[in-house]
Amino acid sequence: MSDSRQCPAVLIAAPASGQGKTTVTAALARLHRNLGRKVRVFKCGPDFLDPMILERASGAPVYQLDLWMIGAEESRRLLWEAAGEADLILIEGVMGLFDGTPSSADLARHFGVPVLAVIDGTAMAQTFGALALGLARYQPDLPFAGVLANRVGSLRHAQLLEGSLTEGLRWYGGLSRERGIELPSRHLGLVQASELNDLDARLDAAAEALGASCDAALPPPVGFARPEPLGVTTPLAGVRIGVAHDEAFAFTYGANLDLLRSLGAQLEFFSPLHDRKLPDVDSLYLPGGYPELHHQALAANTPMLEAIRGHHAEGKPLLAECGGMLYLLDALTDVAGVRAPLAGLLPGEATMQKRLAALALQAVELPEGTLRGHTYHHSLTSTELQPIARGLSPNGGRGNEAVYRLGRLTASYVHFYFPSNPDAAAALLRP
Repeated sequence: MSDSRQCPAVLIAAPASGQGKTTVTAALARLHRNLGRKVRVFKCGPDFLDPMILERASGAPVYQLDLWMIGAEESRRLLWEAAGEADLILIEGVMGLFDGTPSSADLARHFGVPVLAVIDGTAMAQTFGALALGLARYQPDLPFAGVLANRVGSLRHAQLLEGSLTEGLRWYGGLSRERGIELPSRHLGLVQASELNDLDARLDAAAEALGASCDAALPPPVGFARPEPLGVTTPLAGVRIGVAHDEAFAFTYGANLDLLRSLGAQLEFFSPLHDRKLPDVDSLYLPGGYPELHHQALAANTPMLEAIRGHHAEGKPLLAECGGMLYLLDALTDVAGVRAPLAGLLPGEATMQKRLAALALQAVELPEGTLRGHTYHHSLTSTELQPIARGLSPNGGRGNEAVYRLGRLTASYVHFYFPSNPDAAAALLRP
């Protein structure tokens, strides 16, 4: 069997956040899918919202790639597996192309994936070419595919942007700024895919608009090397884990759920918003989400709150991340000042802020082992609890998030990436 697999691939990047990377990546995915091609999309760095959109656009699961949080070998495995089934691999970058350590550029260089730069062409003409040239030449060893303009105003505008390109930079087309294409957002990023009733219409419109300005040819193939084989253990064999999943709690990495299953766990999904009781489970996993948008409804579902209190009282494992942690506090107050009492398992309260409170990658040394992940939230929490550990960011970013523990309850703002330490993840949820 060959030690590598070939598959056309590009990494979609931009000079900065807010240029429309997700819209363009989704448009490309839907365009090629509508042409009958199997498309696999990945997201560079930690993110829950963009993958929801990209899954709908491509019709296939979307996983994270990152040289630090996921690791080079696990990222290689994901790409190698995708190359075995896909006609095209798209990777959406994070922030600006060269921002962060590691950056999107570092990932592209490590795997030899050429960069397709997306530049917002709003209120711009010849300067577009200068930006494109800077992105292409800033690091001479960076593989570079070409450039695509977003939010183009007219055919003449597109011609000006294309004409500004120098040194043989390839023009990949332009996406119009017309309404019905852009994806709406809120304080944590894009609106969840499940909340957009017209999402498929938006994706098809974006794909059609992009297809009208480019030839939809596949990029050159990239070779992805075979990863090291994974060892197989099942420390969670027979363990039933209840996973919260609804409008308020939907920030889960697909790789986390895959890992739990591969370790032998049986996953039972439930809704803290709508269900009146817990499924028959040994452990609970409360991921992040938007509890602040539903805190009054969560407070009103007293049977579920009682059931979760009972689960904890029986000494069963409970892992709560970010929004899941807020749900376990005494109360949560939204930005309008509306306060709702919640589970009361963790002493303290949280208050939503209008500005970002923390954003950083995190490595946390727990008694079970070191887990990597990230933090991203708009709330501040006050509690008298003393943390058992604090996160450390490789970039020195704001964070150093506290991890709290009461019995078998572990809670933090950190969204953990379980494959970074499968044994530690299993220990947190094993009865």
